[in-house]
Amino acid sequence: MCAAAVLAASGCGEDTASSAGGKKTESKTQTEKITETCIIADKNFETYVSNTYLATGNNYILKSVDNTAFRAYIPLEEYGELEYSFYFSNSVDSTYDDGSRAYVGQAGGAYTISSAYVYDGGTSPDDEIGEKIPVTFSGSEGKAVASSETFWSDPVTIDIPEGHYLVWEWTLTGEDIPCIKMSNLTSSAKNEYPDDPDEDFVYTDEVPLPVYVGAKRDVKGRVTAIGDSITQGCMTDYMTFEFWAARIAKELGPDHAFYNAGLGWARASDCAANNNWLGRALNCDYAIVAFGTNDIGSGAYGAETGDNADDINGNIKAILEQFEGVGAKTILFNSPPQDYTGALEDTRVTLNELEKTTAESVGAEYFDFAACLSTEDDPSVAVYGGHPNAEGGAVVCEKFMEQFAGMFDK
Repeated sequence: MCAAAVLAASGCGEDTASSAGGKKTESKTQTEKITETCIIADKNFETYVSNTYLATGNNYILKSVDNTAFRAYIPLEEYGELEYSFYFSNSVDSTYDDGSRAYVGQAGGAYTISSAYVYDGGTSPDDEIGEKIPVTFSGSEGKAVASSETFWSDPVTIDIPEGHYLVWEWTLTGEDIPCIKMSNLTSSAKNEYPDDPDEDFVYTDEVPLPVYVGAKRDVKGRVTAIGDSITQGCMTDYMTFEFWAARIAKELGPDHAFYNAGLGWARASDCAANNNWLGRALNCDYAIVAFGTNDIGSGAYGAETGDNADDINGNIKAILEQFEGVGAKTILFNSPPQDYTGALEDTRVTLNELEKTTAESVGAEYFDFAACLSTEDDPSVAVYGGHPNAEGGAVVCEKFMEQFAGMFDK
């Protein structure tokens, strides 16, 4: 079991390979206890706030690519002409499945960026693309990326019309490149022969991306939602963005920058390991924390069984303390129904009871996520599916805004 309850043990923001930021700082919790924060204290996260509710973290590894071009269609929160800067992390944020392919904190291999571009993708992947605008790195069109390195792109300005997609495209060569399993959430494609104009891009579910799509824009607040595939939005309809996190982002509007840090298969133990994932997510004013399903079913990386309620609750408390420690107004989602029976359902019920006290103890709000997705007659049944569908996303968004809209208006 990861030792997650002791916040001072790791310091995820420290990375000697980073070209910007990476400092550890200290802050006070609401009880005035001095806690070492693992925030990546980088001013760029204030200058360039998230401009998409599409999750773009790292939960998988590409074993080998050779001059392969990747592209992804990214929905935006605010449109128009904006200056962007993109943040990258060459390590794995969270464990995928049993961890045999990718696990929390896994270092990425060295790779090279031959070129990178952004452009207007129109209203669908079938539209004609706009002019490709080069993205550079320290003034160069390419970059050699070291294992575990973090870095920002140079600023780039592009005008994306209302309702159009921002397309990210880059060409990579290397091994063990961290990426995201997109789970068919948006159009993502690769072309293994980018120098051949007759070779088409083909869909791929594993796509390396910037882990943060930042834009220089004025907002009332920055919101982070961190969790597993249910936060990422997996198993919802292709390019509809009707999962609960996207719906809440749209409801809050472009005045609030929404950073979706959800990742398929993620555990609270992954997040509480205090690596770059949590470190960058801490750059926010509001936080939604939503874990439990994979902790119960799979357990921490390396475990043979699921974690018990006390261990999961300890990891969640550690995460909440980090957000509270940087002054974020924090909302804890309890563990949703998964049609569990027997011991697994007992763990989920016990965990949700523990979390009520945990939220109160650190000054966080508590949201009964599970009640939105089940019935009083049988709270164990996932009435909108284990990965909530569009209808479930709408129910969650409505209940969330009823309870917390006033928090974001302040």
